[in-house]
Amino acid sequence: MSTTETWIILGATSSMARAFARAVSREGCNVLLAGRDMTDLEASAADCALQGALIAEAHHFDARDTESFTSLLDRAPELEGVINVAVFVGSMPAQSDIDTDPSLIAGVVSDNYAGPAAFLQAIAPQMESRGAGCVVGVGSVAGDRGRIGNYVYGSAKAGFHTYLSGLRNRLTRSGGHVVTVKPGFVDTAMTWGIEGMFLVASPDRIATDILKAVKKRRDVIYTPAFWKLIMTIIKTIPERVFKKLSV
Repeated sequence: MSTTETWIILGATSSMARAFARAVSREGCNVLLAGRDMTDLEASAADCALQGALIAEAHHFDARDTESFTSLLDRAPELEGVINVAVFVGSMPAQSDIDTDPSLIAGVVSDNYAGPAAFLQAIAPQMESRGAGCVVGVGSVAGDRGRIGNYVYGSAKAGFHTYLSGLRNRLTRSGGHVVTVKPGFVDTAMTWGIEGMFLVASPDRIATDILKAVKKRRDVIYTPAFWKLIMTIIKTIPERVFKKLSV
């Protein structure tokens, strides 16, 4: 089988995804950039080509519309070598907005869990048939414990974490791998303006950590790494105490 690698990057207009796309392009990989803003994606594809990507394409993708998956699912079999997928899709309305309008929950679940999981289920057989390939699933430290400030978003990420664990179990049997990524606070459009932010990491830092995890075939990473200690402490707080905290 050809050693060429292709990265399908879902949610490619996010700051983290853009940094990751540039990083794998510099390694000579193909990139299929997927998202809703085609103008932005086409500009990013041109940049990735300049960075060294052999093939750089923009594809329309909407996690809430499974019909939009067809372009990528049809394109992947045409490419030689290893097929990888990196999932950066997500949305995080303010919890206060969700409290006012519970109908927003469906979109949060679709963007952060159901949509990405449906795509990964559809492309998994292609990866299995090639006996290789990596899935990078970007979750969040918010999925480690329900917090009053964003428990709907956190619950969707927790569901995605569990899905990725099961998919890792499946793909390992055919030579593939799945990396679950749990970022802390990252300097992106999703977090701009949120009060109480601290220890904010750059998208480039996150992309570097993810690429290292892929090469080392890590199962789960926190990024930056100090978030593992922070979340270990948070998870050990007894529920009777935790429910009184404003964290």
